Amino acid sequence: MPRLRSSVFVLLLVLWTVIFAPLVPWFMLRKNPRTTRRVSRFWADGVVRILRLVGLAYRIIGEENRPAGPALYVANHQSAFETIAATVLVPDVAIVLKEELYRIPIFGWFLKNSPMIAIDRAGGASSMKKMFREARAASEDGRSLLIFPEGTRRPVDERGEFQRGVVLLYKALGLPVVPMVNNAGLFWPARTFAIKPGEITVSILPSLPPGLPDAEFLARITDTIYAERDRLVAEALAKEER
Repeated sequence: MPRLRSSVFVLLLVLWTVIFAPLVPWFMLRKNPRTTRRVSRFWADGVVRILRLVGLAYRIIGEENRPAGPALYVANHQSAFETIAATVLVPDVAIVLKEELYRIPIFGWFLKNSPMIAIDRAGGASSMKKMFREARAASEDGRSLLIFPEGTRRPVDERGEFQRGVVLLYKALGLPVVPMVNNAGLFWPARTFAIKPGEITVSILPSLPPGLPDAEFLARITDTIYAERDRLVAEALAKEER
């Protein structure tokens, strides 16, 4: 059954994505990022519905903690779920992501032309300058930003060191920082399509204000995210045992 569920998901994901291929030339001519983002969000919403069809739903708690204007969302990274669902979870978002994702057919084109904020991890200082420039442009356009400071997907019980990019963005943008935490790795582990039925929880926590000292901000955002992650994982596992 798990193999059948995953196979059905992959098949429907491919079919759903291929539908968008004929739209690429039209969007290339229009060069309208806002429209591109709306279509990307429509695609992501479709993928979330496909997941629900094969038994994996999600819920959001803490909606009241969203700021009214642009913010810097900082999220843990466990699964492909939060990458795909990001534009549904945070509409009109600019995601800080690795440049390799631009090479994925169709999906990568829409990411690049939304535009998102792609980082060449071997690019050094020039890559950081590019990130700041694009992040400022996105926030000035009224968009929120989303960064995964762990840098890669991690198991649900592993604690990683947050990369310095999250601190640099915090200092440069002066935006409220919203911790956004999930337990998706319990249901869709990293680097696999082995999808388990259940309900992912996405928790939006109260924001941290701008202007904190670097060390204090990094300690607070790290501890806040991992404490909530551990709580969500424990809650989901306890629910399975009942």
